[in-house]
Amino acid sequence: MPGTNLTREEAQQRAKLLTVDSYEIDLDLSGAQEGGTYRSVTTVRFDSAETGAESFIDLVAPAVHEVTLNGDQLDPAEAFKDSRIALPGLLEGRNVLRVVADCAYTNTGEGLHRFVDPVDQQAYLYTQFEVPDARRVFASFEQPDLKATFQFTVKAPTGWTVISNSPTPEPKDDVWVFEPTPRLSTYVTALIVGPYHSVHSVYEKDGQSVPLGIYCRPSLAEFLDSDAIFEVTRQGFDWFQEKFDYAYPFKKYDQLFVPEFNAGAMENAGAVTIRDQYVFRSKVTDAAYEVRAETILHELAHMWFGDLVTMEWWNDLWLNESFATYTSIACQAYHPESRWPHSWTTFANSMKTWAYRQDQLPSTHPIMAEINDLDDVLVNFDGITYAKGASVLKQLVAYVGMDEFFAGVQAYFKRHAYGNTRLSDLLGALEETSGRDLKTWSKQWLETAGINILRPEIETDENGVIASFAIRQEAPALPAGAKGEPTLRPHRIAIGLYNLDEESGKLLRDEDGRIELDVDGELTAVPQLAGRLRPDVILLNDDDLSYAKVRLDPRSLSFVTEHLGDFESSLPRALCWASAWDMTRDAELAARDYLALVLSGIGKESDIGVVQSLHRQVKLAIDLYADPSAREALLTRWTDATLAHLRAAEPGSDHQLAWARAFAATARTPEQLDLLEALLDGSQSIESLVVDTELRWAFVERLAAVGRFDEPEIAGELERDKTAAGERHAATARAARPTAEAKEEAWASVVESDKLPNAVQEAVISGFVQTDQRELLASYTDRYFAVVKDIWESRSHEMAQQIVVGLYPSIRVFEETLAQTDAWLASAEPPPALRRLILESRAGVERALRAQAADAAAATA
Repeated sequence: MPGTNLTREEAQQRAKLLTVDSYEIDLDLSGAQEGGTYRSVTTVRFDSAETGAESFIDLVAPAVHEVTLNGDQLDPAEAFKDSRIALPGLLEGRNVLRVVADCAYTNTGEGLHRFVDPVDQQAYLYTQFEVPDARRVFASFEQPDLKATFQFTVKAPTGWTVISNSPTPEPKDDVWVFEPTPRLSTYVTALIVGPYHSVHSVYEKDGQSVPLGIYCRPSLAEFLDSDAIFEVTRQGFDWFQEKFDYAYPFKKYDQLFVPEFNAGAMENAGAVTIRDQYVFRSKVTDAAYEVRAETILHELAHMWFGDLVTMEWWNDLWLNESFATYTSIACQAYHPESRWPHSWTTFANSMKTWAYRQDQLPSTHPIMAEINDLDDVLVNFDGITYAKGASVLKQLVAYVGMDEFFAGVQAYFKRHAYGNTRLSDLLGALEETSGRDLKTWSKQWLETAGINILRPEIETDENGVIASFAIRQEAPALPAGAKGEPTLRPHRIAIGLYNLDEESGKLLRDEDGRIELDVDGELTAVPQLAGRLRPDVILLNDDDLSYAKVRLDPRSLSFVTEHLGDFESSLPRALCWASAWDMTRDAELAARDYLALVLSGIGKESDIGVVQSLHRQVKLAIDLYADPSAREALLTRWTDATLAHLRAAEPGSDHQLAWARAFAATARTPEQLDLLEALLDGSQSIESLVVDTELRWAFVERLAAVGRFDEPEIAGELERDKTAAGERHAATARAARPTAEAKEEAWASVVESDKLPNAVQEAVISGFVQTDQRELLASYTDRYFAVVKDIWESRSHEMAQQIVVGLYPSIRVFEETLAQTDAWLASAEPPPALRRLILESRAGVERALRAQAADAAAATA
């Protein structure tokens, strides 16, 4: 709608004019069990730099009943239009605005989300305000640099609990009156309301005492491992307070596991909301616990970087997210009691892979993106904002030194507490503590787009002694349509020299086999290596200090192909796996050769997170990057291997569970599908493999997708698991069935109706798109392009983006798909955010076509 898309220019003008003092927000949620709308009364006090000026306040609401400015009644019908309330030229130096409105509960995960648990039929509410959705609950100046205090008063149903940013008060007559918060941005305020189950503790150290709370729905309480969550939280408090030299800035710290959450978590000040899939109902691998711990630490880091000190405008969103990502993983890596000291392996394996993928799309952008309006930022929560930014911060730490980095951060927090900043404020503090000039570094790394490739150039003599060694840096052309120019950058990297130890059979780094240096320009000589006997493997960017695609020289690649699983340390293995995957995506390594590489080394891979990533990547490579004529044979080879590994895995181990899921994902022969059915009904078993609730659904969804299971079997499984998660799994299984009727029903529920909640819509889309069903889905390509613009214009952002990305015909890897996409782009005139999402999806098909051609060529080479 016009007016909903605040521009940066409008925000800057409003910030120059207004200083906001306080909000008093009174919400009547007593009817939440029934849903509908609720009464919202906002009183906001603010100053204006000019008397007689005009401005506006933001609100998304079905109805506005009263607008009173400095005692004068404004006509709501005149003032409230297009999600804004106009404040005419009546502003005084000091102003009081009162707005009375009816606001609406949502089922989209935006604003005040309402969910009814099928187990107890109780409603559960929570807010999600980032980026611009506080305005769905109360009238607000919806931009991060207009901070204020917030005082919430909430009327709730009897027996419910209300949690907000301030400590939870004792209710009187079901009314909860919270004390005012410190100065906060609108988007980190929060309310969580319902009959939630809770567990409480305290963080105590050196006289400090911070109340801790963990909340979830009662139907998940039996699965809530609160001791483990408190343990990670306490480690975060210890590490961050030491490194930041600034005490936790709020009066309590609650973590609330909430249903149907769109993201991983949200850093509401003192009241962090987290997706409740992190309350594990069934056995998961340690990789899942590691990811959950990183999420917990990420949000805790935001209490300082994001909530205490907040970006002025959304172009610095990257710094907010990248800092939290870097410090959360550093805490896991360096806290002496951490369960995951190998967290940089996980970072290299997952986060950086995400960044490399994002940075090669036509939508690639500088880390410090140009955010012109809210639509820009809504599609900018991407691999560059999070993962590339964190990678560059990691390099910055290597460049200036960790002690100097955190000394700068400490000065930054003390200088800007409860205020707003720009990137230059942080860089200035780091320059002071490190003595480094970071202006050039910033320009090259933060203000340019694209990725560099580092390749070794090695000459050896007849005795295998290195005669010369250099590193060539390339700056590939940016993807078509991307803004900017290729840029060579300064890199701080390490070179690792590895040899196979005959006694242990392990690839070990030589005692003096690590050289750290700066790489700059097109060619950097490394004279330190001249005269040394060439090792078995030379690994650029060892220890993963920099952000760049790395290539192995031919001899190292040949050796790694046979011995990748033999690296003693998990990080160089992960770097080699990532390089191989990147080469596959870049059509430099055929999909069939990538499969062979994985099969040769995965049995020796101990890191379960890496193993699970390899499972996903192999399936993607075969489904999208392999020559279609070879696809079935490759799938057969892979599935046979997954079953062999499943049977050989240590009973009850994480690897056994991971291989069971990998097997279920591609089981195809009658015998393999029979085994899935037998494991489900208990007529067969594999030693210590517990086919629990979530694993059962993985089997059921596959059996539905191949036509073995239909509605009776799906309904029977749902009867065993009558929970919200069970309903989502059943929706996926129903949409996965290989019949025209099932596809039509799924399509209609998502595209022709807007009634599905966000999580169920996501589940249906997941089931609808099956790579085994390309022909069955062929007719939906035309239908997609016929409706996608209307969907974008009529649905909320989160719901529309799910549909736009999820239903794009990504598995239709044909030139025809590119042509249809181009024709639509030329004729539909989509808004920039929608255009970006479509172009990103198109780029995936284009990349897959190149990879398929490379795989076909490899077959005849």
